Amino acid sequence: MLIGAGSAVFTRGLLADLIVEGERCELALVDIDADALEVAWRLGQRMVEARKAPINLSRHLDRREALPGADFVVTTIAVGGRRAWEQDVFIPRRYGIYQPVGDTIMPGGISRALRQIPAMLAIARDVSELAPQACFINYANPMAAICRAVSKSDRGIVGLCHGVKSGERHLADRLGVALESCEFTAVGMNHFCFFTEFTVDGEDAFPRLRELLEADEPEQGEYLRRRLFLDCGAYSVLNDRHLCEFFPQFHRDGSHPQGRLGVDLFSFERCIEGGDRGYEAMADQAFGRRPLDESVFERQPGEHEQLVSIFRCLEGREEGRFSVILPNTGQVANLPRDVALECPALVSRAGVAPEAIGEVPPFVRAVVQKALLTVELAVDAAIEQNKEKFLQSLVADGSASTMEAAGALADELWEANRAF
Repeated sequence: MLIGAGSAVFTRGLLADLIVEGERCELALVDIDADALEVAWRLGQRMVEARKAPINLSRHLDRREALPGADFVVTTIAVGGRRAWEQDVFIPRRYGIYQPVGDTIMPGGISRALRQIPAMLAIARDVSELAPQACFINYANPMAAICRAVSKSDRGIVGLCHGVKSGERHLADRLGVALESCEFTAVGMNHFCFFTEFTVDGEDAFPRLRELLEADEPEQGEYLRRRLFLDCGAYSVLNDRHLCEFFPQFHRDGSHPQGRLGVDLFSFERCIEGGDRGYEAMADQAFGRRPLDESVFERQPGEHEQLVSIFRCLEGREEGRFSVILPNTGQVANLPRDVALECPALVSRAGVAPEAIGEVPPFVRAVVQKALLTVELAVDAAIEQNKEKFLQSLVADGSASTMEAAGALADELWEANRAF
């Protein structure tokens, strides 16, 4: 069952993976936006029919009618869609705060939590009531905040993101080695993870990486990631698009050596425009205004890319090691208990079992813990709909230049989210 199926890119990618893998299943598509749901369902039907795939698709505006009997419940919701997301970024810009993404931390991510968490808690209550046996998997952002909020409600949830996989591919390419020869451990907060080890054919790859980075100028979007490794010994899983949002003190007014963040470098407007165009293209294919593009069946990297393998592992057909978001039950000894950590886990018929990591390096602990504790304030603000805690989370984040600016920003974002 896919809740938020109107996120047609995810729906298309998941269906392509199911079709290519030859999986037989019933997939319920759920969304509260009737138009977006119609696009996703019609596109999915065309894909299934084109390959004669053994997949039965249904569509539902009410998740409660589809939940009974579900084995897996996957959420990809975005309350308010791209139009609300724009306000998460454009309102802070009026205060000199520039964000390339705005879906995890800084004012944009904290604002997004206000909308997403109440909706996700309502879904979690329905899952607990109507499908208590289901594995509950979340892809929606802000990932750490959502997973923490749901786990505080005593409903188990597993967060998934493709960031660590993309980081692994990047580092293998940077080192010029085959992906199959690499092994690694990545730990942290979603979109703020660090490789604590990375080996190639069993040998530590970090000395070679240091040589390469010291010899070369930083690639586009790699300035902060490079500096943190050379100066602090910590190599970020993701590049500056997400990474810079956790260090707002370095980027006042969007400053970055390679261009203004979210404008010249990692343009937010182009990201939104690309999403709008992509949706229109899928709608055209869904309604037959253009032929079904065979490229929709190609296996593409993306948020969905590990999901079919995880289904198989949970059904007992195989076992695998994946990066997932789970509560810290002690797998990382020197980070707070219960916070939502991204960490390696073994997935099998027995469930999702986090690997014991021990302790992360002091620098990683310091910066990740600060972000996680800021998220704690945002989670409580969203659960309680508490404006004072919302302001506290914005102050703790450190993006606003003055207390007065933080207060005015809190007022504007609170009002912008009131409808949600």
